Amino acid sequence: MTVMQYLQALVLGLTQGLTEFIPVSSSGHLILMGEWLGFKDSSLAFDTALNIGTLLALLMFFWRDIGQLLRGAVTKTQHSRLSWLIVLATVPAVVAGILLQPLAESAFRSSQLVAFNLIAIAFVMLAADRLGKRSVGLPQIGVGRALAIGCAQALALVPGVSRSGITISAGLLSGLDGVSATRFSFLLSAPVIAGATLKVMADRDNLGQLNAEPLLYLVAILASFASGYWAIRFMIRYLANHGLAVFAYYRIVLGLIILVFGIG
Repeated sequence: MTVMQYLQALVLGLTQGLTEFIPVSSSGHLILMGEWLGFKDSSLAFDTALNIGTLLALLMFFWRDIGQLLRGAVTKTQHSRLSWLIVLATVPAVVAGILLQPLAESAFRSSQLVAFNLIAIAFVMLAADRLGKRSVGLPQIGVGRALAIGCAQALALVPGVSRSGITISAGLLSGLDGVSATRFSFLLSAPVIAGATLKVMADRDNLGQLNAEPLLYLVAILASFASGYWAIRFMIRYLANHGLAVFAYYRIVLGLIILVFGIG
């Protein structure tokens, strides 16, 4: 391994952690970063290392919530209802992953498609800011709202959409307040990220790649974890008093730059 490869792992890890939870599309930014800087080491194993970092950030930040939800799933507690709503809301993403994963790894990785989705979802985010009533908390989320947010999460399989951007927007449009929409979005992402990670690690070839260069992957994991933890904390605090507009405008500018200059 060269110093450049470790630097690439660091940059990609920081990018993954930040953009997984800040609603600007992690998959889109990773694709563009790889194309702009000529990164050649991306693989399912490397993507998994990045996801391990963000998953660890989620588990560390929400460890108390996740513990309560797990207990609520197996025994009757005040958190049981939310536990099963998250299970229900996870189903659309699982179905979409099974049906569309081959496309997500090939045809969906076009820079032009990323640019289009960056811009299109930006307008959804602006609409959520304008139309969202922000009057409902997590205890009142209900089956309909949970399924709507779950279906929105399924769209995040396409690069440029942003899991956090589309699910937070769906939460706001369904009436959730900013903090509740953000917390539900992040908690909902944990089962999907964990499932995708376990699926890849179950493949001996991918696991062999991780074992072959443990230090390189450790750099990626730690960078993704650190930036992801910071991004979760930032987003929850930011959306307590602000909207999604600044992220939407960033997405529009970035999408236009990609399209106008033919980047990627």
